[in-house]
Amino acid sequence: MKFLFKSIFISAFTILLTLNTSAQKDKKEYSIAGIGFYNLENLFDTIVDTDTNKILQEDFTPKGSKQWNSEKYYDKMGKMARVISELGTEVIPYGLALIGVAEIENKSVLDDLVKEEKIKDRNYQIVHYESPDRRGIDVGLLYNPEHFKVISSNSFAVPDTSFFTRSQLLVNGELDGELIHVIVSHWPSRRGGEKRSAPRRAAAADLARSIVDSLQKNDPNAKIFFMGDLNDDPTDDSVKKHLKTTSKKENMKKEVLYNPWEPYYKKGIGTLAYRDAWNLFDQIIVSAPLTKSDYSSFRFYKAIIHNKAYMKQTEGQYKGYPKRSYAGGNYMGGYSDHFPVYLFLIKEVIK
Repeated sequence: MKFLFKSIFISAFTILLTLNTSAQKDKKEYSIAGIGFYNLENLFDTIVDTDTNKILQEDFTPKGSKQWNSEKYYDKMGKMARVISELGTEVIPYGLALIGVAEIENKSVLDDLVKEEKIKDRNYQIVHYESPDRRGIDVGLLYNPEHFKVISSNSFAVPDTSFFTRSQLLVNGELDGELIHVIVSHWPSRRGGEKRSAPRRAAAADLARSIVDSLQKNDPNAKIFFMGDLNDDPTDDSVKKHLKTTSKKENMKKEVLYNPWEPYYKKGIGTLAYRDAWNLFDQIIVSAPLTKSDYSSFRFYKAIIHNKAYMKQTEGQYKGYPKRSYAGGNYMGGYSDHFPVYLFLIKEVIK
């Protein structure tokens, strides 16, 4: 199998890279891991609980405006599992070790998701906290316990109390023995207009930056993965100035984060479409130690948008857009209005 890094041969859990020099051919073996993010587009169950927004929850009931029932719920659940089952498997047979998720109602829907036939053998475990979000949706993290061990976790609410949005999830753990830190976010939407709502996303970005700063103060070489649906593109101020990102490794400083999605966006490639334009709101951004040129430990290797043909609209005005679950309040039997994203990480195996 070719993988655009000279010649690569895939084994169950490692890759062999053939690096050609003028003097010799040097074969090196590398282990590989995958980390992803997916906005599941309003993954609600059919039960009204004590969450923040009872009115919205009532929409997702058999008698509600969406006529949401168990048949639709499990149909969507199976579709989400199908997509998750495929992520990263072009290189890693067991799929992604970690998957951040957004637009979930509660932990119960994740409990149902990880039991779906297509992914149940992976035994994904869950990290989840309830958020004060006005829509009653949260973020969470799925992880394969064979490859990731949770050490600790926490949830951070955006301190601006003039609006209620999703808390940001921090999970500290070991990825195949290496300490990493994962932040999962879902920044405020553009409801009311992009410019009018921009201060809310700036506040969310400032919170994320403060979490990153705290991790880097404790360990300047911390390996940090910040991921989420940011409701902003890689070139927007919330990402570039507040979160402090760059797309150029030569501009990296210890406090600056590397954003591999900016070149995609500048080429017109995105994860969701609106009014005939593509946005790239779904991003996984990494700290400087993950961009070093040696591979003595896990390093960023490649960023991928998972946008298979079956996940797209095939006709009409929205041909080529993500085939979403809902449109005009009706269940469309699609997947999500966002494409998922993921990263490959590699490190040299020393024998």
